[in-house]
Amino acid sequence: MKSSKPDIPAFQVIKDTLLKEIQSGKWKEGDAIPAETTLATQFGVSRMTVNRAIRDLTSEQILTRRQGSGTYVAQQKYQATLVEIKSIAEEIRARGHAHRSELHLLKAEPANEQLALEFQVNPEHLLFHSVIVHFENEQAIQVEDRWVNSSVTPDYLRQDFSQMTPNEYLVAVAPLQGVDYRIEAVLPPKNIADMLKIGNKNACLVLHRKTRSQGKIATIVTMWHPGDRYQFTGSF
Repeated sequence: MKSSKPDIPAFQVIKDTLLKEIQSGKWKEGDAIPAETTLATQFGVSRMTVNRAIRDLTSEQILTRRQGSGTYVAQQKYQATLVEIKSIAEEIRARGHAHRSELHLLKAEPANEQLALEFQVNPEHLLFHSVIVHFENEQAIQVEDRWVNSSVTPDYLRQDFSQMTPNEYLVAVAPLQGVDYRIEAVLPPKNIADMLKIGNKNACLVLHRKTRSQGKIATIVTMWHPGDRYQFTGSF
């Protein structure tokens, strides 16, 4: 009988193990980690598999390589955000306005092929899916369509998102290691237009964002905003 829980890829098992050694304090900043050949023997895998795990952790600034010397634990920055990510509720309150939200979806779903690729997990890996509409002074200004990696935040479905936003919860339990994002202006599909109470010929500003935490892809979220009600701002 096929197991309902798919096997974790070997490189991910190695990443998780190395990360736990660092987070537990067994390996501290500046410590050398075992050689790739040693790790390959320990895990019973090829050196190529170990190399992929090491490359991922290096790109995430958890490890650092020194040519001709080895691989070492980098200065850890788990609590430092690379970009400022504010909760939309915080933004609204900062303007002196009232925020509320409507929960349209909150459930567990197995990753399809595309999501498995984006999360770097096996197909059927358990993800959490939420869809929330945020209101400012009773006017819909954002549809938040979020996928969450269950191995990073296993208690996501137990949260009351009428009392806090997913962003506020995730910042507390899954410190940010990195962010990729892009913004585009597109026409919304009918379901999004209906939730925002706009016509489907009204362009939306759409933020696509992927975050990393604990050495894994933590969340992938798409946020839809009515183009005539919302603008992105920032400062450096």
